[in-house]
Amino acid sequence: MKKLHFILVSSLLFTLLFYKQELGVNLGLFGLALTILICYFFQDWFTGRSHLILVVTSILSCCAFAWYGDFASFWALILSIVFLQFKTQEPKLKLLQVFPLLFLNGIASLGRILMFSQYLPKRTVNNGFVKKMIAYFIIPFLFLGLFFIVYSFGSDHFSSLFTDYELDLDLWQLLVISGLGFYISFSFWNYWIPEVCYEKNELLDNDFKENVKTQNESSFSFLDIDFERKSGEITLVLLNVLLLVFIATYNYEQFFEVVKKTNLSSDTHERVNAVVFSILMAVGIILFYFKGGFNFDAKASSLKKLSKIWIVLNGVLILSTIIKNSEYVASFGLTYKRLGVYAFLILVTIGLVYAFLKITKQKTNAYLFNQMIWYAYGTVLVCSFVNWGNLITNYNISVKKGVEPVFLSDLNFNDESRREYFLQNKIKESKTELNRENNILIYQEKTFLSKALYYEFLKNSK
Repeated sequence: MKKLHFILVSSLLFTLLFYKQELGVNLGLFGLALTILICYFFQDWFTGRSHLILVVTSILSCCAFAWYGDFASFWALILSIVFLQFKTQEPKLKLLQVFPLLFLNGIASLGRILMFSQYLPKRTVNNGFVKKMIAYFIIPFLFLGLFFIVYSFGSDHFSSLFTDYELDLDLWQLLVISGLGFYISFSFWNYWIPEVCYEKNELLDNDFKENVKTQNESSFSFLDIDFERKSGEITLVLLNVLLLVFIATYNYEQFFEVVKKTNLSSDTHERVNAVVFSILMAVGIILFYFKGGFNFDAKASSLKKLSKIWIVLNGVLILSTIIKNSEYVASFGLTYKRLGVYAFLILVTIGLVYAFLKITKQKTNAYLFNQMIWYAYGTVLVCSFVNWGNLITNYNISVKKGVEPVFLSDLNFNDESRREYFLQNKIKESKTELNRENNILIYQEKTFLSKALYYEFLKNSK
């Protein structure tokens, strides 16, 4: 099956699913169709465990979007299918390249669609082809047309079968949807990878080349390698001392200083922001000093030890922040932001672990990003699969924190728990609650392809 066939089949399917429809089940079905096409026609290309994982996550992401239809499940679906396509057809390229290629092809496809010779098959017209056209199509349809005219004069009912109806067709929307479907299908199946991506792909390898191991060049032309090494050691000593002081004051303010509950929210956010910047700068410093020959420099043992101490101290800072965020949750209940803080802190902890491994195992800077892209992708998947709104609602009700009616009504996909809580506590319907219920009715009245299946299985409140 050629690329043109993939493009045409996908375009037709897209048009059938999205014509006169909103985003909903149709996108999940379209994603499943693309996943099946990739699995069936490129099954011999599946060489590793990552392919099987991406197939499973693609299917689950499509189901998640069909069920929830929210922002997180949308990106989980897009990333899963794009990653699967990329890893299947370009297994040698690093996954990090998929993001600039997505942007590049989004623009390039607008012009490449007009380069017909790149994807249209070359036609060869011969006598056999002409004979088949005449025998199989022209002659039968010519006689069919003639007899249709004759029979139409002989029977009004026969004629009415083909004339007494109006075609309910929005030609403009059909053209737009068809064009969009062709553009998306073309970009997906006939994407373009510049040669530079193959040439520079080795820069994203996890391990250094042999020639780099013996080279130890300074980062600045005016500073030789010995001075740069000593500069790194002095910098890290000072930073470690500074971080120790910051950890001491940070923990004193968090756990020993009396803070008004009204200021707890703003104080926590400020401290989390400080931790975020601290971790990002910590990783940046490590990547700066261990980008090349320092990884194999026998004289850089002190620099490596100081860097590991720096990583461990940042880990202590993260632990303190997790404890503080937990205290915040215990006082006010869960919210999306507080869960987001946990997610971010877990991700940066994993990042610090891989930064530690990068130094220990003498890996490239790209090693850190190659590993973290999978964990970031996994975070998107978890966000799309779990009903966080319902989890927050049930937790807050159980601890009797953060159960304000307006807050609960603003959470997503918690309707059954929210209704039961309001009914048990005889809470009057607020404007926010009424708007929420009206939105549910609107979702339920949509056509099947435009629905989020969650609302289809949700009972009406009355």
